[in-house]
Amino acid sequence: MTIIWGSNFSVVKRAFVELDPQAFNAVRLTIGSLVFLAIIVAMRLRPPRPPAPGQSGSIASIFYTPADITARDWVGLTALGVVGHFLYQYTFVAGLSQTSVANSALMLAATPVLIALITAALGHERIAPLHWLGAALSMIGIYIVVGHGARPAGGSLRGDLLMAAAVCCWAIYTLGSRPLMTRHSPVGVSGLSMAIGTLLYVPVVLPQIRAVAWTAVSRGTWLAIVYSALFALCIAYTIWYAAVREIGSARTSIYSNLVPLVAMLGAVLFLGEPLGIRKAVGAAAVLLGVALTRVGGARMAVPACE
Repeated sequence: MTIIWGSNFSVVKRAFVELDPQAFNAVRLTIGSLVFLAIIVAMRLRPPRPPAPGQSGSIASIFYTPADITARDWVGLTALGVVGHFLYQYTFVAGLSQTSVANSALMLAATPVLIALITAALGHERIAPLHWLGAALSMIGIYIVVGHGARPAGGSLRGDLLMAAAVCCWAIYTLGSRPLMTRHSPVGVSGLSMAIGTLLYVPVVLPQIRAVAWTAVSRGTWLAIVYSALFALCIAYTIWYAAVREIGSARTSIYSNLVPLVAMLGAVLFLGEPLGIRKAVGAAAVLLGVALTRVGGARMAVPACE
């Protein structure tokens, strides 16, 4: 997941040269939603065989669970679609376009701490002291990597506020999946909530979509759209939700701090940007912080059918 999301920065960079960011996002959300819905329908028409005695069914349950979707489930899926796909995607893209990458990365690095605070306040997970230490150390590492030399002039207040709103939306989105994930598959929850969010997102950015000369869009940009839809949305979102179900929200969220490091490594390997001692030290701090969060921590309970 971190490799996909980290490399996605380089993939979409070229696409933003040709396309309005919101138009790009609308197309990839549409593609991602259609792929998810196709998988959901296929799994419903031909569900996987039950596991043999002594074998685990966890892999199959990532794609399919036999539980019916209740009216309460639809309310939860709609809420996830509004917060986690419509509001998050809009505020993230808008914020990123109006503030600096350094400011954005520093605010996104606060996501694990925000999720840990909320889960601790709600009593969903017991956050061990080492987890707090790991989250703090990861944030320090992120600052060493991207925050050194950052100035307020590098981004607008409006962009920073939009990015802060995106962080809050992502935290709520991650935590809101808990009740649904105990009964339904990560593919089902991700796909249905994404489809709902896309139905809200596309009409809002329709002017940006219409302003694009789609016949003039290059093949490389179309490949970037498809890659971002299939990998950054479909595959990475499924991994994220599967991890939330298996190891809990707090421990899953800390891995998002690895995304800027993967993006940095990609820039070093493919763009020729220098690594430097400062970035190496920051990367080591982030990795150590993630390692600390692996010690202890509560596991999210999942029914036997899952």
